[in-house]
Amino acid sequence: MKDQEQKIDARHGGEENAEAASVAMANRAMSTARRSTARTQDIDRHVGGRVRERRIMLGLTQQQLADLIGVTYQQAHKYERAINRISAGRLFEIAQVLGVPVSYFFAGLEQDSDRSITPRERMCLELARNFAQIPNERHQEALSQLARVLAVE
Repeated sequence: MKDQEQKIDARHGGEENAEAASVAMANRAMSTARRSTARTQDIDRHVGGRVRERRIMLGLTQQQLADLIGVTYQQAHKYERAINRISAGRLFEIAQVLGVPVSYFFAGLEQDSDRSITPRERMCLELARNFAQIPNERHQEALSQLARVLAVE
């Protein structure tokens, strides 16, 4: 009887060791996946931010961008916030609509991935957005000339 119990204990011990090894391997894989996922999410946020930046520079709303690329407003919003990833084909389409090469969305990744927008950059984006919203072309031209004169000083 004791021989049978020892055999059963040995079998269960072997299963526990195999299970422990399996759990350890899964934990290592998850740790590596987490690091990879974190970097991927950083890149997705960077690309989404560049899409938003370019959209604002052109004076487009999220709804207008969504209409141009054939998605809903919510989807365009999720792309910009990196809630949803942008597929390669969709990124190519967005690049065409926004008039930039696909590489535009990855510019700056190798430098500062944690860099935030400076107050000056934010001001330039707001200026571009506000300028694009001026309905009167003569007023836009006058403002453009004023900027050129002030830049020379």
